[in-house]
Amino acid sequence: MDDEQVKARIGANIAFYRRQAGLTQASLGEKLNYSDKAVSKWERGESIPDVLTLMQIAAQFGITMDALLGDVNALPENPTTLERAMTQVSEKALKRKANKNIILALSTTLVWFVALFVFVVFSSFSIPNSWLAFFYAIPVNAIVLLSLRSAWHDFRWNKVLISAIVWGSLLSIYASIRAFLGFNAWKVFLLGIPGQIAIFLWFRMFQTVHPKEEPNE
Repeated sequence: MDDEQVKARIGANIAFYRRQAGLTQASLGEKLNYSDKAVSKWERGESIPDVLTLMQIAAQFGITMDALLGDVNALPENPTTLERAMTQVSEKALKRKANKNIILALSTTLVWFVALFVFVVFSSFSIPNSWLAFFYAIPVNAIVLLSLRSAWHDFRWNKVLISAIVWGSLLSIYASIRAFLGFNAWKVFLLGIPGQIAIFLWFRMFQTVHPKEEPNE
């Protein structure tokens, strides 16, 4: 059994046990801290959860890992082959996850390196308030991480990263006004309150809308 067959079988099993448990893709994703799009990709056999997530899925359905990996209609003819193929797929999934974490770490390091470089150059030429580069690195770093995770269809940290962009930008504006104008513009942070409420409502809206997208599930 090749990788694609293993993905297809696991996806079919997740869909089978999810429907048996009376869950939608959105509700299952919420329990696992994944988006409904990720669950949909699993069930279509386009991707496969990592080993820890598979264990969480099995625990959620009250079944064993063998049941989740096996054929729900019949016992597998060659369990050893299935186990070996599953191990290979899991190793690849873990490797991809590790590579993504390395990319995220390198991106964060690059952002703060640029901020440090700007600080060193500006301060060397006695340009005032060069330390502001570190404040602007906060929203920039959040934007970079948000872009990468969105490109990978990993939306678990979107709410946190968007909030970091909002509050990091306000902090940068406040620090700039304080540094260049000498004015304590603390009221600028009040703009973050409706912004944070809008972020909460936006994600809340999708959490309530997504289950309705699967009336036939």
